[in-house]
Amino acid sequence: MLKVAVRTLCEFAARSGDLSHRYTPAPTAEEGMAGHRLVQSRRPLDYQAELLLEGECSGLLLSGRADGYLPYKHILEEIKTHRGDVARIGPAQRTLHWAQLKVYGALLCARDNLKSVTLRLVYFDIVNDKETRLQEQHDREGLWHHLEALCQRFRYWAEQEQHHRELRDSSLLSLSFPYAQFRQGQRQLAENVYKTVYTGKTLMLQAPTGIGKTLGVLYPALTAMPRKALDRLFFLTARNTGKQLAVDAARQLLRAQTAPLPLRIVELSAKDNACEHPTLACSGESCPLAKGFFDRLADARAEAVQSGVLDKASLRRIALGHDICPYFLAQEMARWCDVVIADVNQYFDQQAMLYSLTLQNDWQVVTLIDEAHNLINRARGMYSAELHQARLKQLKKQLPADLKKPLEQLQRKWRELIRSELEPPQPDAEEPAVAVDETFTLATPPAERTRPETNQRQRKGEDLGQIYLQQRPLLLDGALARLISAIIDYLTDHPADAVLQELLFECIGYQRLAETYGDHSVAGLSQEQKGKAVTGIHNLIPADFLAPRFITSHATVLFSATLAPAAYYRDLLGLPDNSLWLDTDSPFRAEQLQVRLVNRISTRYKDRQQSIRPMVARILQQYRQAPGNYLVYLSSFAYLNAVYDALKKEAGEIHLNRQQPGMSDSERQAFIDSFQEDRQQIGFAVLGGVFAEGIDLPGQRLIGVFVATLGLPPYDHYHELLQQRMQQRFERGYDYTYLYPGMQKVIQAAGRVIRTTEDTGVVELIDDRFVRAEVRQLLPGWWQPQRV
Repeated sequence: MLKVAVRTLCEFAARSGDLSHRYTPAPTAEEGMAGHRLVQSRRPLDYQAELLLEGECSGLLLSGRADGYLPYKHILEEIKTHRGDVARIGPAQRTLHWAQLKVYGALLCARDNLKSVTLRLVYFDIVNDKETRLQEQHDREGLWHHLEALCQRFRYWAEQEQHHRELRDSSLLSLSFPYAQFRQGQRQLAENVYKTVYTGKTLMLQAPTGIGKTLGVLYPALTAMPRKALDRLFFLTARNTGKQLAVDAARQLLRAQTAPLPLRIVELSAKDNACEHPTLACSGESCPLAKGFFDRLADARAEAVQSGVLDKASLRRIALGHDICPYFLAQEMARWCDVVIADVNQYFDQQAMLYSLTLQNDWQVVTLIDEAHNLINRARGMYSAELHQARLKQLKKQLPADLKKPLEQLQRKWRELIRSELEPPQPDAEEPAVAVDETFTLATPPAERTRPETNQRQRKGEDLGQIYLQQRPLLLDGALARLISAIIDYLTDHPADAVLQELLFECIGYQRLAETYGDHSVAGLSQEQKGKAVTGIHNLIPADFLAPRFITSHATVLFSATLAPAAYYRDLLGLPDNSLWLDTDSPFRAEQLQVRLVNRISTRYKDRQQSIRPMVARILQQYRQAPGNYLVYLSSFAYLNAVYDALKKEAGEIHLNRQQPGMSDSERQAFIDSFQEDRQQIGFAVLGGVFAEGIDLPGQRLIGVFVATLGLPPYDHYHELLQQRMQQRFERGYDYTYLYPGMQKVIQAAGRVIRTTEDTGVVELIDDRFVRAEVRQLLPGWWQPQRV
């Protein structure tokens, strides 16, 4: 008998009409669960929370948990949490909520032989702590007819899904690798991935570029799926190029099989990249692809499940063929596909869809995280937010009258915040003025900070810089909540306003982070000019937010060319304590790459001017000895331009190319394409930028790299505070803040040289600090660096 969750049944069979995603900023999963518990705690003692209900109907075995039941009064409850005015919950959503509650009512009447039951739909506003109760009386017969109608709609699809699952698992048991043999190191990688997935562990996998990591990870994970009854694989990456590699690897696997492989694969794109009408709201009254979306979804879905690899182009073709939205078709297919290829934010962000689906359906999932070294910074961004005073001031001119008052209230509170934090108290008139130091201490009370000529600078409207506070600014909370509520109320009754909607989500994102503020984050405040203050919550330690995501996953594999030291990633990502770490054997030989440590040049900030001439000499010496394509990585555009100009003056006959700030996609591609085997040039790029990782220049397209910096982050206020937190939490302040992130960039940049087992080249690491023991031990094990 087919097992189906009640919520899944209703979401499939009880939705109709238009797509409507306007102005519904829902609580996070954690907020929703907390809201449920709060409502349940207020009920009488005989109240049964999370009541398990099961039953059979039309060949389906249904199960789910009703939020609560009062047996004495036969009142069955379903609790839905929300933010703001309950009126913004549209008819389609309410219909879905009632459908779910009626299914629970039918199962309860059948179980307890009740003639009727009272159904109570409770909407709980987590912001205002307010319940809205909607109550209906239903008889047993009517509820059962409703349930039978839903089951009949779903049964054919459920049988098809079960058949697909059986065929998928049977085929995966004999899955063939697409090549006759593994590359060197790739078999070791694949074996360890299989063991990790099979045993339900977490593995940090460091493997050099060129080993075939994408295929070497995806293949063993798929072979483990049927053996461990896994529901989904999530292949997550921080770059679009990573998604494309995964799509290509999936196609390779499908083509390599002697019989068709019934495997469904979907690629999720960001809404900005998939939306056909970006200026229109996601509702039937605004967008033609949202109107009647659910009425046409069934046919589109049926076509999509037969299509194998659903990349962006395939989804668009199918969606437009049925006059529905490609983006939301992709979201729907994430429910029914075996492999989901997506950005890391789809599982780790605050509102991550894949994480929510995993919890809802109780899926057994495996997360495969490509270029995992990027996850620390990406996650910091996911759990950080800013509010801009100038943006609010500008919007005030075009806001409707209903919103001007709450906006003015927020502006007043913001001015109070600036006075309390950025303006030191005035000295008494009797006291003589005294000179103040030009530095100030981080995270100290306002009265203890000093700034030179603060009041005069404010009057001139000059930059007052960034400060970090001991606690987040509470002054804004009440006014911000009122502004959010007012915007939601306004948008409920008026046509879409993209600018106002964007402001709403910015405010809600900040508010949510403020509610979970702790030592994992820091509050910042700055004022570039008067009226242009920025307040932000900046995440420092993403582990506190990510840990539950890793616990939910059956198994996790994080892989990259740079995942050392293991403790650094384990601590900052919140990985389980028993996480494994493996440095796979390299397919490359030491003689393929000459690694030179140039220790007679210092690239420290104070020494940069003196470093330019000897650096140019090193570059020219190598180029004239072995002409070809080279890349020089420096720490900043200013340093880059200085070395570039000096080299051009010294050797004008050599073709030079350099990265420019703010390059477009086409300009970036032109820079990469300029490195051709039949050309000879020296290119310049910023370490840690778009050309320092993720680009592939095999063979003679790149034969050498110069890295003229340790890649250490700047010694500014933010990083000094970050170092303090790293020291307090992990007792590795300097390493976790400066050394490890810097060397990660160095190794990634150097990895552009050797891409295949046939490549040869040279890497020169220019700085006297590269010869230090604590730095050398972070270099790849297959390198044999020599001092020069």
